[in-house]
Amino acid sequence: MSSSDNKTIAILETTILYLHQYIIPLFILLGDIGNFLVLFIFWKRSWRRNVCVFYLTINLLINTFYINFVMLADFLTAFEIQPNNYSQIYCKIHTYFVELISILSPTILILASIDRLLISSQNVDTRLYSSKRLAYFLISINIFFWMIYNSHILMRVNIQEIHFNELLCYYDLSSFYLRFATYSTLIINCCLSLTMIILCLFACKNVQQYRSLTRQQIRRMTKKDFQLLR
Repeated sequence: MSSSDNKTIAILETTILYLHQYIIPLFILLGDIGNFLVLFIFWKRSWRRNVCVFYLTINLLINTFYINFVMLADFLTAFEIQPNNYSQIYCKIHTYFVELISILSPTILILASIDRLLISSQNVDTRLYSSKRLAYFLISINIFFWMIYNSHILMRVNIQEIHFNELLCYYDLSSFYLRFATYSTLIINCCLSLTMIILCLFACKNVQQYRSLTRQQIRRMTKKDFQLLR
């Protein structure tokens, strides 16, 4: 390897180190402040009773946990504090929660989008499905499903010896399991993204329909419901 390549690698490593030391703490601070302000607004009685706000509040709590659990761990790596590379239990739990939270956040957003479609329906019976009881049920089912689905991580993620005396918390190195983990993550992310796109298109269609309605017809939705739909 030439000296120029070594210099380039050194610059990249230094850049990554500075990003972890200075940028990630800024993101954590801004993320916590932003989530706290939004939660403060949503906790007001006028917003708290709204079903969609309930979904968004749950999503904010999940994101707050992600910021202070996952991003904080990334920040500590800049100071060579990596407990997941030395503790087998922490390695499994950390990886498990990273995957679980990464899936739960878009899932809750999808449920919130579905609620907006229900409340904006022209059918009165369909709008009745937008309820806190259904929200509790759907969130519980999804959390339980993703917890079971990701349970393989607790068994197949371990501290692997990548090189001599170099340990890394990673998935089982068997080719079959690596393919399974890669393809399942890819398929899940594509499905979640595609679902969000479809729901956004339907939401845009509903907004356009409501713009053409008279003021008397719009009264079927509260002002805050219409704001959340938009």
